[in-house]
Amino acid sequence: MKKIVFAAALMLSGILVGCNQLTQYSISEQEINQALQKRNDFAKDIGLPGVADAHIVLRNLASEIGREEPNKVTLSGDANLDMSSLFGSQKATMKLKMKALPVFDKEKGAIYLQEMEVVDATVTPQKMQPILQTLMPYLNQSLRNYFNQRPAYVLREDSSKGEALAKKYAKGIEVKPGEIVIPLTD
Repeated sequence: MKKIVFAAALMLSGILVGCNQLTQYSISEQEINQALQKRNDFAKDIGLPGVADAHIVLRNLASEIGREEPNKVTLSGDANLDMSSLFGSQKATMKLKMKALPVFDKEKGAIYLQEMEVVDATVTPQKMQPILQTLMPYLNQSLRNYFNQRPAYVLREDSSKGEALAKKYAKGIEVKPGEIVIPLTD
């Protein structure tokens, strides 16, 4: 009798999991991170021409979805900074922590990270911290523009993982800890 009840429970859970896959598609942090590594080519010159120019290259992006703040994606990454000013040239590295709101563009089948903002930044060598503070408004605007124009993740129509269905029938997105869920029904 116990075996029959166990078998029935196992079948019911299998059916529910199968139905869940028909009503939504999930994208994990790992999938977002892989897409960010492939597509990230943020390199920007910012500053005040002739006074202080900085060339910034962003690398090693990693996401945390909905863990630190509901409905937000937290990105961490490194940036190389080559600075030229009236006082000469300097190099530095930065550790950045950014927050953004994931937004789904149904027409493109893409997830964008909008309202990007640097929430924490440290620079090495430490003596560059005042310069970083001066550049921060320019860096924030550059990152916001970059991520508003370039998707963090694009659903593929040729994918066998259900991305084609998600792209066709998506009803928006939901941010859950560790994943972005695309509901396929209302």
